[in-house]
Amino acid sequence: MALSERLSDFLAGKAIDYREIEIPPAEELDDAVIASPATGHEFIRATLLIDINGVVMAVHRFDSALDMDAINRFTGRRLQPLTARQAARLFADCRPGFVPPLGGAWKVPVLLDDDVTRAESVVFTGGSGTTLVAMSGRALRLALAGARVGHLVIRGPTAEHPASLTLEEVANELQKLYRLPPMPALALRILRLTANNDASARELAELIEFDPSMTAQIMRYARSALFNYQGRIHSVQEAVTRVLGFDRVAHIALGIASVRAFEVPREGVLGMDSFWRHSLYCAFLSQSLAGSSGHDKGLAYLCGLLHNFGLLLVGHLFPEDYQELAQLRESNPEASMQALEQEVFGHGRHQDILAVGHGAIGGILHRLWELPEPVIKAAGMHQHAGYRGQHQEYVWLVQLANGLLKEQGIGDEFNPDDLDALASALALSPEALDHARDEIARVASDLDVLASSIAR
Repeated sequence: MALSERLSDFLAGKAIDYREIEIPPAEELDDAVIASPATGHEFIRATLLIDINGVVMAVHRFDSALDMDAINRFTGRRLQPLTARQAARLFADCRPGFVPPLGGAWKVPVLLDDDVTRAESVVFTGGSGTTLVAMSGRALRLALAGARVGHLVIRGPTAEHPASLTLEEVANELQKLYRLPPMPALALRILRLTANNDASARELAELIEFDPSMTAQIMRYARSALFNYQGRIHSVQEAVTRVLGFDRVAHIALGIASVRAFEVPREGVLGMDSFWRHSLYCAFLSQSLAGSSGHDKGLAYLCGLLHNFGLLLVGHLFPEDYQELAQLRESNPEASMQALEQEVFGHGRHQDILAVGHGAIGGILHRLWELPEPVIKAAGMHQHAGYRGQHQEYVWLVQLANGLLKEQGIGDEFNPDDLDALASALALSPEALDHARDEIARVASDLDVLASSIAR
């Protein structure tokens, strides 16, 4: 497929001049941007939103993030991201995740970020993973005639100082400019062991028992009321075979060993104590929700456990800025973490690297550490509401778990999510969400004790 049929008809009907750009097949929009001759600042995108009054399309630059509070004030509505299923029905002639930013072709009202109106030229998806559309700013304004124009995004780099780096380039720059921590040796050995289908509980136990502190933490975990095991446990191998299972022990041990790569304060809303509490709760909930939605529970647990490592890396590399970020987080609970990160990191010497947010930074680190692809995506995209792309179900599981935890004041985000939309995307019923809430209450005290002991 080249251009979507409705987009092609729309452009022809309005006699709008444009140029098609063929690219290698892209699995998701990020890949198309990387393959594009344009920079991330020239590339524009559509984010689809919905409320009881219907669907709207927000059009903004690819390297910007929507400010939902600003959009809702601007429109007087309570808009939330459209689910993948709803988008597929409405844009049936487009590949999922590749909806062109010209809502008029589908009779969808458009909200246009004012920065886009100043563009001299733009590039955007044509509805497939193989064809992009390039046009002048004047042609775009004709194509978007009638759109409501306003300030829709969290401002980062501006047109005068564009953010031209792709995530691949960000990864290269991070490695060049900063001493990124390697995966600790024990974590690497555990990761390699889990990749071996013939690995035994004895081999895993022997690895863990090289580290007395980790051994004590695993034993404490197995003996907790979370698992209600009535017998005695004398060794890590017994913890693996009788109570926890190979995958759960491997994953929690991998998390414990990996965190040792970072030096971050224990106290505070972004301290190591809060990190472990959030991560263990998110892992537990992600696993529970995966069981209800038919996804791999062990993989979901690992995604939840490791999704916020980018925050630790930022704290490790930039301790003074991290302290400022923590203070902003405490004093601005209604703001999104992305907005606060832009405030702290969006104006310095390496703003184009750091302003991508801790999620993207964590995804980059996980890729360098060669963790499983769903774990990389869950870390890299958990800040992106409405994400569509590879391993999207695991991103949604982490987002839904975090949304449920926000209700309990757990985590580093406190602005509300559309839990019903995320549950619908995962084919989860309202009863499943209620069950998850009950599970949080049931295990809270045990997870709190475990988080406190691990953070020591």
